Formats: sequence, structure tokens, C-alpha cells
Amino acid sequence: MYQYESVKLEKGLYHLTSKSFLQALEDADPSAQYVNSPLSHLDAYERQLKRFDIHVSGKFCDKVEKFFTTTESAVLFPEFIRRAIMQGIEESVLSEITAAVSFCDSNRYLGCDLTDSVAYNPVNAAAALPTSSILESASVVTVEKYGRNIQASYEAVRQQRLDVFALMLRRVGKRLADSILSKAVSVLKTSATPSKISQSGATLAYADLAALYGKFTSFSMKAMLASPAVMAHILAMNQMLETSSENVGEIRLPFGTKLINCPAIDDDTILGLDTDFALEQVQSSEIILETDKIIERQLDSITVSVNITFRTLMTDAVKMLDLS
Repeated sequence: MYQYESVKLEKGLYHLTSKSFLQALEDADPSAQYVNSPLSHLDAYERQLKRFDIHVSGKFCDKVEKFFTTTESAVLFPEFIRRAIMQGIEESVLSEITAAVSFCDSNRYLGCDLTDSVAYNPVNAAAALPTSSILESASVVTVEKYGRNIQASYEAVRQQRLDVFALMLRRVGKRLADSILSKAVSVLKTSATPSKISQSGATLAYADLAALYGKFTSFSMKAMLASPAVMAHILAMNQMLETSSENVGEIRLPFGTKLINCPAIDDDTILGLDTDFALEQVQSSEIILETDKIIERQLDSITVSVNITFRTLMTDAVKMLDLS
């Protein structure tokens, strides 16, 4: 018998200090023991779904009520909700523009800053080496709470297919991520020194995009964020007619920069950034759910929230083009 078949599932697994539910399951049923086995592609949570024969997708997808067949299988339902919402969040552009993710223990975070302005020139053998400093930041950022109250009584959803229910939760996650993205864009705009298009009042031209690219010196403009309307204008430029990308659904400018559709940006702004160095995401929590209520089928109100904010890591890694 595999070890996953004897794991004791209880609500307390969601409330362990410094451990997520998945980490608690992995401790009880390490994935390492399944290497080279038919279950090697599953994590500890997915093995529990297999244990209770719960199908969350596909032709034989189960209904929501399948989770509540036993008291132990019901413990798996909050993680199902969390994963569906997280999938929606991860489908946003947040993950594409974030250079680092940091966690803090409170709602206030003090990061570090790099001072690296002295030129990297050759140094005489007897001379002192130029200094680069990594010091505690002078600015504290405050973590903000983003959340949603999802009204979905158990009686209303118990007969719904799990894949359809997950789709609804993914959409909530995507909308939540869009709200969080607005904060990230605001932080980037505040940090960037704006430059104007070549001719005031003129229509955005390809030369303006190339000029923005040329403003990056020690960094690379790996991504450009633009509103849907500005995106449509750029895509209609003659220079874009023969561009292509190896990845389906990915749009790149002729000089290689990835073009990202970002509804959180207004039509008068374009942001260029080096996605490896520009933005730090700061969280004081993962996705928070009222797990006990969900396990006990008190689904009239599913609250989901996350505590998060952003800070610019290196200001030279983000540039802004003002189209107004």
C-alpha cells in the first residue's frame, strides 16, 4: 500500500504555523518516495484526489458534492478552491513583470536598495576599488489587502461539475489579479522618469518605441506594457507586419521586446521595463480562505483575500513614455 492512502486528513492541517496545507501533506507523504513510480507526476494533494477518486477535470469530472463524501475528503475542498483562484491570478501578467517575490511578517516592509552609480572602469593596482552599496531602504512600503466575498451556497453548487466551478473561481482570481496589477503599475509609474513622444500631439510612431528602447543602457527593455487601445495601434504599424514569435500568443516588437496587453495602464502611458530587475512583489500572506467554514459546507460566503504590495527594485530598469 502506498503511503498516501493512510495519511490522516483533518482541518488542523490548514492551521499549522509557517506551513501551507500542501507542505503539511508533503511532510506526511513526501513526493520523493514516488520517483520512478506511476505517481511521480502527482504532488501530495493530487495523490489525495486519487485516493478518494475525485476527478476535477476531463470526461468523468465529478461534481462538487464528491468532495463531501467523507469527512476526510471534505478537508481537500479548500485547497481545490485555493488552486483554482491561484490559477486565475497566475494567468495575469503579474508573474511576467515581477522580478522577485518577498514575504514579510507584518504589514510593513523595509527592503534593500543598491547604490551602484560609480563607473566600472579599470583600476590601478594600488588604488582603492570603487564601491557599490547594498543598504536598507529608506522607504517603508505598506502591504495592502485585496479580497473578494464569493456567495455560493452548498445547495446551489453541490451539483455543479468541478471543472465548471473551478472556471468561475479562476475568473475571480483573474479579476483579483487585475486589481492588484493596478497597484504594480502605479508603483512603476511613480518610479519612472517620463519622456514625451517625438512630436507633441502627434500619433504614436514606431520611432517613439525604438527611442524608448534606446533609453535603456545597463538594463534591457524586455517587456513593454500598453493599454488595449495602444496595443491595437502598435499592432497596426507597418513595422509589425512581419514580426513573429516562437511562442504562440506572444507578441514581440522587431527589436525583441515582449509586448504585453495591460488594461491597468491608461491610454496615455507606455511602460518599458527589464522584468529581471524592475519590480519586487511583497506579501505578508498567501491566499487566505476561511477553511473551517468551507469544510463544514458553510459556503454561503466564501471570503478570499491576499495581503500584497510592490516596490521598484531598480529605478533605471523602468522607463515611461508619455503619449499625452
